[in-house]
Amino acid sequence: MFCPPAELQKKCEALDANWRAYRAAPRFEQFVEFAITVSSFAEFLHSKGLSGLHQIARDLEQQALSLFGDELSHPVPEHVFDELASRIAGLTARVAGYIENGSRPIEERRAGSQDSDPADDLAPPRRVWFIGDKSPAWRDLITQLGYFGVRVEVFGWQNVPNAQDEPAILMLDTLGLSATEASRRIKMIRARFSASNLLGLNIEADFSCLQAILGAGCDFCFVRATPQPAIMAKIVELNGGEEEAPYRVLVVEDSLTASKLVQRTLGENGIESLAIAQPREVLTTLKRYQPDLILMDMHMPDCTGVEAARVIRQHTEFLSIPIVYLSGETDVALQIEALRLGGDHFLTKPFNPVILNAIVKSKIERYRSLRRSMFHDSLTGLLNHTSSKQRLDTALNLAMAEQEPMAVAMIDIDHFKKVNDSYGHPVGDQVIRSLAWLLKQRLRKSDILGRYGGEEFLVALPGATLTQAFQILDRIRHDFSQIKHPFNETWFNTTFSSGVAQFPLISNGEALVKQADEALYEAKRAGRDRVVVRG
Repeated sequence: MFCPPAELQKKCEALDANWRAYRAAPRFEQFVEFAITVSSFAEFLHSKGLSGLHQIARDLEQQALSLFGDELSHPVPEHVFDELASRIAGLTARVAGYIENGSRPIEERRAGSQDSDPADDLAPPRRVWFIGDKSPAWRDLITQLGYFGVRVEVFGWQNVPNAQDEPAILMLDTLGLSATEASRRIKMIRARFSASNLLGLNIEADFSCLQAILGAGCDFCFVRATPQPAIMAKIVELNGGEEEAPYRVLVVEDSLTASKLVQRTLGENGIESLAIAQPREVLTTLKRYQPDLILMDMHMPDCTGVEAARVIRQHTEFLSIPIVYLSGETDVALQIEALRLGGDHFLTKPFNPVILNAIVKSKIERYRSLRRSMFHDSLTGLLNHTSSKQRLDTALNLAMAEQEPMAVAMIDIDHFKKVNDSYGHPVGDQVIRSLAWLLKQRLRKSDILGRYGGEEFLVALPGATLTQAFQILDRIRHDFSQIKHPFNETWFNTTFSSGVAQFPLISNGEALVKQADEALYEAKRAGRDRVVVRG
């Protein structure tokens, strides 16, 4: 994903400023500020996909945390000052070089901005390099990636170019290389490319080899005999460039000073937060704010944190939201009881701000992962049947309020049973994934895309007229029909049919889907491989 140079520069300057502040006044309070900034910078680089820079920042973060200590631990010895200064200088130099080169690891102008016209042109190809001496073995994968807007340039190990504009991904084929030689070459590549994700291919499966390859700077390892569709799925995922919504935390704390400190700590790591002082407001605030986690004070007037947690857990929709207690309570028995009665973690005050952020982020990541598994289809990553219908109803309500049109389409892969019977279910699954990837790349973030069941998909295009919807879907239909799906030493094509209906001609969600479904079957009866609109 694209990282604006000005934003990167600002983060780097904040790191340097806090380091200088600690050098000028080497007290514990200043070191805390410096450590928070380092941790925040490392998280920022990771979120922007700047893999090489992130690894350098992560090493700096590890050293800073090892020196955290307390008031008596600072200032650190002079030789440690020098070592930290050297690491920071190295990181800032790499950042400056990256900014100077104007590198953009993923050329992203996906048909995906929130306000883009539904019929906008498609995004340009995104660059991936393949580096290795056995490229013919990867011909099918390279060809397949081209269908999804990923252009692969092939180089041998001896002629890797010195490009200023970094590719999004470097695929590094280690076939024929010893673990030592592969690690050496990957380390050299990592030193040259600050942002690119490095994918190691044909890695030996033993622990020591994987450890060495990852330690050399690889981001992902694919052992020998990994199916190429699995590698392709990772590349398509990395090229998607989707940014998650900011993490949201509800702080329940009766002390204004304490809640401001917590919010400031979270904010420095890009986590949004809302604070309330009255536990009795927690249910209405949860419904309105929809946080990913609750930070709960243990002791508040008229209501303890445990009592508030028990009330929250009486509501089905809030059963899985993480609750982390913040308290000066040191009685282990009481802490355990608090966890048994609805909590997920316990942090004692005064808290280490870096640890607070780490716990909050890890809990939210697991919470969001759980929600994704509940609301998304496991094969394609798209919305599942139930979630698709719920999102459609929400979009319809918004379209009614704003008096905007919306097109709804049903898509079905033609002769899919024949695909499964002729080539097997794993190949059929890959065909379904291929259509899902294509739809996801060609539609906007504001569009609704779900796997409705089997080989059938639901698409909703807010703001789109029937004419615009036809143009978009017919272009995708044509491109899908051109994909050559590999099978053994040959390949095959397949197509899809689609039917489209429109709001406000039909104002009910179920009726819209039914009308689109009828148009779909009309397309099937007319010979398939076509889009039919009902208007």
